[in-house]
Amino acid sequence: MERTLILLKPDAVQRGLVGQILGRFEQKGLKVAAMKLMQISQELAAKHYEAHKERKFYPGLVKFMTSSPVVALALEGIDAIKICRTLMGATFGADAAPGTIRGDFGVSRSYNLVHGSDSPEAAARELGLFFPEGLVKYDYAAINWIYDPVEELKK
Repeated sequence: MERTLILLKPDAVQRGLVGQILGRFEQKGLKVAAMKLMQISQELAAKHYEAHKERKFYPGLVKFMTSSPVVALALEGIDAIKICRTLMGATFGADAAPGTIRGDFGVSRSYNLVHGSDSPEAAARELGLFFPEGLVKYDYAAINWIYDPVEELKK
């Protein structure tokens, strides 16, 4: 099973969209392996976005991400990263297709509601930053109704 970090950003929290967005991931069949409402510190934001430190949008991004609480999620499933990024839609809301999270709820170039890891390496790094205590392990009762255990779980 692949794991990914999803952040429901300050705009998602402040607009009361947490339940609807989380519901889309759960309805798709992804398992919640950890979840918390948290205030991102300047230090955590700097570590999380260090790859963008030299870009002109970096100061505004850090200010935005530390302006209000976020919901951090660890999601798990086969091809979880690809699935989550497809559900999120294009980065900018105005460019995102209807039916995606950003396409249905966003229009802004700055406030784009969600962050999702873009690779297994990024996911491992980001999950370590946001969930240093580790993830919750449990038997997911729906797994055999989501995946064909004969085929998909062999991968």
